[in-house]
Amino acid sequence: MFGSLLHLARLGRAGFVFAREGVFGLVDPEALPRPARVALSIARLIERRSSGTRSDKLTSALTRLGPTYVKLGQFLSTRPDVVGATIARDLEALQDKVPPFGQEQAERIVTDTLGEPLGTLFLSFGPPIAAASIAQVHKARVRDGDTERDVAVKVLRPGIADRFRADLSDYYFAAHLAEKLAPESRRLMPVGIVDTLARSMAIELDLRLEAAAASEMAERTKDDPGFRVPSVDWIRTGKNVLTTEWIDGLRLNDPAALAAEGIDPEALGRTVIQSFLRHALRDGFFHADMHQGNLFADRAGNLVAVDFGIMGRIGPKERRFLAEILLGFITKDYRRVAEVHFEAGYVPGHHSIDEFAQAIRAIGEPIHSRTADQISMAKLLSLLFEVTGIFEMQTRTELILLQKTMVVVEGVARSLDTRLNMWSTAEPVVREWITRNLGPVGLIQDAGTGAATLGRLVAEAPALLKRAALLSERIDELTREGFVLAPQSLKGIGEAEARRNRWGTVALWVIAGLLALHLLR
Repeated sequence: MFGSLLHLARLGRAGFVFAREGVFGLVDPEALPRPARVALSIARLIERRSSGTRSDKLTSALTRLGPTYVKLGQFLSTRPDVVGATIARDLEALQDKVPPFGQEQAERIVTDTLGEPLGTLFLSFGPPIAAASIAQVHKARVRDGDTERDVAVKVLRPGIADRFRADLSDYYFAAHLAEKLAPESRRLMPVGIVDTLARSMAIELDLRLEAAAASEMAERTKDDPGFRVPSVDWIRTGKNVLTTEWIDGLRLNDPAALAAEGIDPEALGRTVIQSFLRHALRDGFFHADMHQGNLFADRAGNLVAVDFGIMGRIGPKERRFLAEILLGFITKDYRRVAEVHFEAGYVPGHHSIDEFAQAIRAIGEPIHSRTADQISMAKLLSLLFEVTGIFEMQTRTELILLQKTMVVVEGVARSLDTRLNMWSTAEPVVREWITRNLGPVGLIQDAGTGAATLGRLVAEAPALLKRAALLSERIDELTREGFVLAPQSLKGIGEAEARRNRWGTVALWVIAGLLALHLLR
């Protein structure tokens, strides 16, 4: 019970900060039931009067609440189905703006993590060149044999793991409460959202996992034209420290520097889109945070990706779904796009394929015969989620992340070539995957996979039959004897429910008192 009170108190403080910064003013009251509208009106009474923009209010509140809320905001920018396209777009601007921690502290973390003196590990270890809420980056120099080279050393911020664990427990409490009190919220799977955030944070809080993601990406893309990943220095990498090859690259938002090196920005824009699609379709493994801060161009004109804390994975079924959806939009085969949704089981079978195809056409037609600068991807995405809601399509977290990354990738590519058309640029990659996986070669591979699966089932048949016989016997036993619930059990259940209701009432009064004290201050 004490844990619930603690969660409520911390969430109450977050609610107060949101109200004070004017975040609740971003909510459309007409979309809320009457009790929620009343609560919204009360919350706005303590709103701070300011001339800041909508984005400023949101980012200010999240920044005040600390690094976990900043990460939550960045994560929710990938979920316009949850927060709406407008707020998701505002959250895209949310950046980690925190001062670096001390040089001595960083050096101590490095030596403690790697178990060797700093002088043994590095020839030099410079001050931080970039700092975020989770970690900061130092430029250092190492010697391997007779070779010296520069490296980037990422050091985890001290105490950050404990802070994230506490805040994540609050999010889980709020998500379970939302699913219980608002059944209509279950379509958006709030607990699943927190699960995804927790998995993402587990990777970001263990730099060995981020190193593994970078290593896997490098291995999968080693032969990709115009794309590369910095190599990982595993000897100087541990839970709290990640060392990689130093990238002396050019920022994609610096056209003068690109031009000075003779790099074609239009070609680089095509590489951005085609590399992302190739990784998603071919590998089912993609960089899910491909904004301009994580992408550079090297002197040879290659696209270089860094920061592998947020990665996306999709299975073979989702890859086929994505490829056929993209090809359907490119070729204007909206009927096929609709059929793919039904075949994948994403739209319940009682809906009409023809009606869904009509809705898909409303999304697809506006994008044809236009260049990227004429297309509002935010409106396109908003319409897509509206359509999936009408047709009871369950939220698919991995597809939402994929779609949102596509929007970010297109934005980066558009900054390099304002006339770039995403769909014509995507077509060669999509057609290549379709030909490879759904053509004759793909059918032969599927047949081989099916034969192997059938072989495993045949080998396991005796064990499966034995388990089925045991299960049948157990069901027959329960059918004859029934499931007996003792009077003592019924009494215990009643007493437990009474205690829960009593403590719930106490908790509500405590929270009301805390809010009253806050307002009196």
